[in-house]
Amino acid sequence: MAIQRIGKKPCPLKSGVRQGMKYMIGAIAGDIIGSVYEQYPIKTKAFPLFHPKCCFTDDTVLTVAIAKAILDDRNYLKAVWESGRKYPHAGYGGAFIHWLQSIEPEPYNSWGNGSAMRVSPVGFAFDTVDTVLQEAARSAEISHNHPEGVKGAQATALSIYLGRTARDKTLIRREVVHRFGYDLDRTVEDIRPSYAFDVSCQGTVPEAIIAFLDSDSYEDAVRNAISLGGDSDTLACITGGIAEAYYGPVVPRILKKVKECLTGDLWQITEQFCQKYGIEKSNKST
Repeated sequence: MAIQRIGKKPCPLKSGVRQGMKYMIGAIAGDIIGSVYEQYPIKTKAFPLFHPKCCFTDDTVLTVAIAKAILDDRNYLKAVWESGRKYPHAGYGGAFIHWLQSIEPEPYNSWGNGSAMRVSPVGFAFDTVDTVLQEAARSAEISHNHPEGVKGAQATALSIYLGRTARDKTLIRREVVHRFGYDLDRTVEDIRPSYAFDVSCQGTVPEAIIAFLDSDSYEDAVRNAISLGGDSDTLACITGGIAEAYYGPVVPRILKKVKECLTGDLWQITEQFCQKYGIEKSNKST
């Protein structure tokens, strides 16, 4: 299946990737923080960071599945299918439930935001723009092979990659707009009043990226995303992955809460991924 390529050349990047980062925690934490607001959207940033009823959802299950595929054999379909069936009540959409129940699942031309919510490990694991875009497309196309589904995954993964390498919001904005055509010339304040629940990539990914661009910290980015009042766990998952890549590892209290919320096997895979990709081997330019 052809990989969607937008733009002519990879962007120039700055050297000096930071060391000692905990990768992938930010996306999972965003999902957990946003979980209680999916059914009850809010339009404010003033809320308890971890509600007593918060929990991981399908965003986390499938993010960890993509991480497992990268750790093992890059068989995204097998990892996502097996993980989804292991956690059948995590909150999947109807079409994806049907995909999970199939013996030989096939892509179903989805433009839903599921491709973007699970892709963050790709942005952390691979070392060139071309490879990030290629692997993001591969991870999406197992189910979300509509051009918008692929584009949403690629834009998210590229934002994470640029966040951890270039650390330049202007560059992230420019590259995402150039390659994917998203309208990022808005602010959270512009979006919030009229924004509503939206499960599409095209109605979720640009807003999640803007929530990051308008932030001054990881926590502020996640609060921005949830305050839009949409698909809160997915918005915060996407935003959280980008924010962690840019700002650095989440604070210990967030890390502790993520570990408490996850099952043993989900945490084990997350920890293995962090150990392999969380510490850069060198400061060489990527």
